[in-house]
Amino acid sequence: MAELATLPEYMLQNAQQMGDQPAIRLKELGIWKSYTWSQYAAQVRELSLGLASLGFGREDKLGIIGTNLPRLYWAQVAAQCLGGMAVPVYQDAIAKELAFVLRHSQVKVIVAENQEQVDKILSIKDELPDLQWLIYCDDRGMVGYDEDILKSYAEVQAAGRTFDSANAGYFDAEVGKGKSADVALICYTSGTTGDPKGVMLTHGNLLSCGRIFVANEDVRASDDFLAYLPMAWVGDTVYGLVISLLVGATNNCPERPSTVMRDLRELGPTGIIAPPAIWEGMLSNLQLKGASASPMKRKAFTYFSGIAQQIEDLKFDGKTIPLGLRLLGKLGEFMVFGPIRDQLGMRRARWCLTGGAPMGPDTFRFFRGFGINLKQVYGMTEVGGLVSLQPDNQASPDTVGAPCAGIEVRIAEDGEVQIRGKGVFAGYYRQDDKTAEAMSEDGWYRTGDAGLLNEKGHLVIIDRAKDVGKLGDGTPFAPQFVELKLKFSPFINEAVSFGHGHPFISAMVAIDFETVGKWAEGQGLPYTNYMDLSQKREVVALISEEIRKINQGLPEVSRIKRFLLLSKDLDADDNEITRTRKLRRGFIAEKYGPVIKAFYGGEKEVALRLAVTFEDGTESFVDARMMIQEAA
Repeated sequence: MAELATLPEYMLQNAQQMGDQPAIRLKELGIWKSYTWSQYAAQVRELSLGLASLGFGREDKLGIIGTNLPRLYWAQVAAQCLGGMAVPVYQDAIAKELAFVLRHSQVKVIVAENQEQVDKILSIKDELPDLQWLIYCDDRGMVGYDEDILKSYAEVQAAGRTFDSANAGYFDAEVGKGKSADVALICYTSGTTGDPKGVMLTHGNLLSCGRIFVANEDVRASDDFLAYLPMAWVGDTVYGLVISLLVGATNNCPERPSTVMRDLRELGPTGIIAPPAIWEGMLSNLQLKGASASPMKRKAFTYFSGIAQQIEDLKFDGKTIPLGLRLLGKLGEFMVFGPIRDQLGMRRARWCLTGGAPMGPDTFRFFRGFGINLKQVYGMTEVGGLVSLQPDNQASPDTVGAPCAGIEVRIAEDGEVQIRGKGVFAGYYRQDDKTAEAMSEDGWYRTGDAGLLNEKGHLVIIDRAKDVGKLGDGTPFAPQFVELKLKFSPFINEAVSFGHGHPFISAMVAIDFETVGKWAEGQGLPYTNYMDLSQKREVVALISEEIRKINQGLPEVSRIKRFLLLSKDLDADDNEITRTRKLRRGFIAEKYGPVIKAFYGGEKEVALRLAVTFEDGTESFVDARMMIQEAA
């Protein structure tokens, strides 16, 4: 099959060659509704021509805001058909974040999911000087609005049909003008150290990464993927939209964000990608269910979990599995492993990927032991989301796999991982100085990650280069290593460790409110809210015991000496983490400065006034007094 130049060309090819096969589905009112590739192309064509009738054209930007919906995916491709660029944004972003991204990207048209998102955009309309049209998909509640810029999705498509009648051949001609070097997507980074940057990814960038992934993974036209990750994350585009267009696989959109796990179990996708936080959440739920099950089921879960761990460890070390252990594994498959895979919706999954952040080795081996083909993939927005991938028989929690063929990786003298390949971005939109900083003098992208290539040629990521430090005695200190160990506990949702320049390691811990809440209910422990629950002495004792267990498996120098339970979870609205749940360490160190001072000043408690940000950008303050605990 010839390599086409743009995403819309692949869409049209699919419509021609597999027109009656499902391209995308949406679950509505409990029923999966399918759209074939022919219907997909027809929907995109009508919307694209409707956009053209509104004056949208080459190099214009189209914003996307909402949950995963066929209409929003069609809108991305429709803009690209005209030589425009899609700018998806996080649907849960507060007004201040949205205003920055949409203003900076100079969006001309925004396609919004529903009334909620329309209201959000209208509240910042005066801050968006380039915005001309706001198109809404769902017309429920859209009465009484007199904004001139508002149009319904159906209205724009109707205008497209009229435009098509008067401009025969216009659509095909515009698609034909598309080139591999045209920017298809502006994807804004998570902004861990400042304002997000607009990463310009061309059709060539995205298709190169998609082709490399298909060459390295078992991907088929008959595959089903669950489209549930934020559309603003590059992983949703590359491992969903692009792969679907390349091979003809089917994307499936859940009914609502709240039904994702239920829809996952019902669909049983053949392949899935999820960040570590989702896998950790699944594991926490399994551990909690195992602990609260009947004594017999609890014993079976604990026993066969241990068997799975033994088998996985032997496989990892390349050792022979004794016959008795193999037989126990088969029994565990019948009694525990198979039913749990089915419960998780992994019964058909041939490959399951995790990426976007490091995953703890305990979590990784747990799922591998239960027969889930979990593998790590490494990439970032600036390289199209793909650098390295683990083969099925070389999955390891210690590496992120071998660099894929066609992607070059080198380790700079200072230990930084650097990348060169066709997936490397075209630059940061309207930030040439930042683009220059991101590239080496000889044209390699500087990732900012510290890493190495091991003896097998697999890439090992240590931490963000700027975060790797040393304890006061010179011992190397990688914060993520400690944090991943902590987050393996089902009772811990987030953790931030400190130690650079200090005599020991300390940590702030945010409890998992749902899991700890269920534990508290089982103990007959009343509570009112997160703050109340997190500061109860019984919960402090629970987390103390978890940290004691974790410390036992750590070298003496890496053990946590002091910790504190936060009175609120870390929140993207409060700038403590990004929308992809990466820690904004600089901001946290400043905001929680008194806590760090108390850790290393020998204090037993600390008082804080914490700002809480609401969706409209307004702030409130919460006063909290938290006790500092000594870890065993």
